[in-house]
Amino acid sequence: MKKTIRRLILPGLLVLAAIFFIRCSSSPDWKKTNKDLIKEYALTERKIPGLPKTKISSNLEPGKVSSLDNIAATELSPGVSARIYWGSGTMTALLELEPGAEINEETLASDRLVFVLEGTIDQLIDGSFINMISRKREEPDGTHSLTPRIDFVYLEKGSKNAVKAGLSGAKLLEVYSPVRIDYLEKTGVANIPEEAVDLKNLSVPNITPDKVYDLYDLQLTELVEGSNSRLVTGRNMQISFISMDPGALFAHHIHPEEQTMLVLRGGCSEILLDTEQDMSENSVVLIPGNMVHGAKIGPLGCDAVDIFWPARDDYSEKEKARMEAYHNIIPKDAELELVIDGTKTEPGLTFAEGPKWMNGKIYLSNMYFDQDWNGDPRKSSTVEMDPDGTYRNITRGRMQTNGLYPYRNGNLLVCDMLGHRVVEMTTGGRIVRVVADSYNGKPLDGPNDIITDAKGGIYFTDPQFTPDAVKNQPGRTVYYISPKGEMTRIVEPNEFAMPNGVILSPDGKTLYINNTYDNESWYPVNTDKDNYIWAYDVNEDGTISNGRQFARLFLTENVLDRQGRSTSADGMAIDKKGNLYVATYYGVQIFNQEGDFIGMINLPNFPVSLCFGDDDMKTLYIVSYNWVYKIRTNMEGFVQYL
Repeated sequence: MKKTIRRLILPGLLVLAAIFFIRCSSSPDWKKTNKDLIKEYALTERKIPGLPKTKISSNLEPGKVSSLDNIAATELSPGVSARIYWGSGTMTALLELEPGAEINEETLASDRLVFVLEGTIDQLIDGSFINMISRKREEPDGTHSLTPRIDFVYLEKGSKNAVKAGLSGAKLLEVYSPVRIDYLEKTGVANIPEEAVDLKNLSVPNITPDKVYDLYDLQLTELVEGSNSRLVTGRNMQISFISMDPGALFAHHIHPEEQTMLVLRGGCSEILLDTEQDMSENSVVLIPGNMVHGAKIGPLGCDAVDIFWPARDDYSEKEKARMEAYHNIIPKDAELELVIDGTKTEPGLTFAEGPKWMNGKIYLSNMYFDQDWNGDPRKSSTVEMDPDGTYRNITRGRMQTNGLYPYRNGNLLVCDMLGHRVVEMTTGGRIVRVVADSYNGKPLDGPNDIITDAKGGIYFTDPQFTPDAVKNQPGRTVYYISPKGEMTRIVEPNEFAMPNGVILSPDGKTLYINNTYDNESWYPVNTDKDNYIWAYDVNEDGTISNGRQFARLFLTENVLDRQGRSTSADGMAIDKKGNLYVATYYGVQIFNQEGDFIGMINLPNFPVSLCFGDDDMKTLYIVSYNWVYKIRTNMEGFVQYL
């Protein structure tokens, strides 16, 4: 019997000894390897003076990718469960709240950032409950256009906190610093200190405490090429919502700040010391300060939330530079204003397009589409709008107009898309003449966007965006009509999958064309234009040459998920300094005259087109399906008035 017991006990003791040995030796092992790698890659190790020591051990193994599924859910209160992980200075909790579940009022012993990932909550803020929401992006069609939203708020230590979930429940991302002692107790951690250590040298937050923000209103800051982040900096932590392009690379690097990383979408091969470990949705990893790491981004791209302790000064400096460039164009106090809600006004707006300012008014197309993208001229109109939002139809039931542009004698150039023609029209709706309705003896397909040059020449795109089963022309293209009326096709058919927005630089020397869709299952046209704005030199006769990529447009997560390359880029505007404003499915993307990304204007709905207006031409009017918005700028818009 004694021999049997010894046989049972001895292996167990050996296992315990092995575990003890591994735990005791793992830290020196990774640090030794890390030291060798720092030397190998010629990296410079930095220290953070005064960084406090903690007796709290993380529940994540340093440099080892794990999954949230491996972290047991902890009940925080009835109907509220959380998967919690922590490092030395921050704690992250992914909360699931059942409908109507509550977190009772408490006084926070740590700074708290909370992001609503799904559903709705009522959050106690400065003595009152404020509704906070999340919503998913809608796929654009003739009736749906909502952009995503993630509300968040920053509550400082000592604030009162309470949460009530909405009727559909909620999913929350909470980040605390310092670590919450009571959460450690709830997870069953032993040997918990009485108090968590906090930083003495605090950062300056880039957000205001007790104010609800939409995460998508924050500007994207480029961290490395192909990787852009929305940064939220508190006093003692920094949260980076980072979007990384397919194939992007983070080379081997180190930083003294502790980092935890959670993958939200897509995936990557994370370089950790001398290994590569795959990360996908819900993968999580702890990267101690000065651990060598990097990343190779997969074919779907990768969206992740990185949490740094303390905040990274180098990231904050990059954000500062980005914000200075953005606010050089969009004033700090500028706010997006709703001018028209076409779901509530009469006549109603269905699909607003092609706005242009002329003689103190904005002219725009009001196109009808059903959710299968079937148009109907009988339900479409052309609209004249005053700056205060008062508007009226100048045509109705005769044409489904699209792009518009000011022309001679106060008239408009009009793309009559379903009429397969370009016409000159008075502001009273009378057609003066047909400018173009055919090329090489065959009808045009669907003129879309239009501009003029200083000589009186006309450029327009024809993406064949019409319901006709049989097209008249050999492919999607762009045309130029000379001042003498001679018409030339200036890009080869199907060189663009869907050429849409077109605009000239203020000096008339460069023509910009964007590409709406490319290589989709439902739109199987594959070109090299994909998610770029293309620039061309304008020749003396109005033709173009030297085509080149000018600016790369951001792709949304649903496009990346299907490995698509469609931006839904549509109308464009330009200011007198050559800054370009592009309406895309992601938002209004702004680029300088060199093609560098400057910033993004976020809207509640997918922006379709835009123009400068008002007496000083410094207000950007943006049309978005049923809605018209405006925002003030520091720039004077450019329009080629003849």
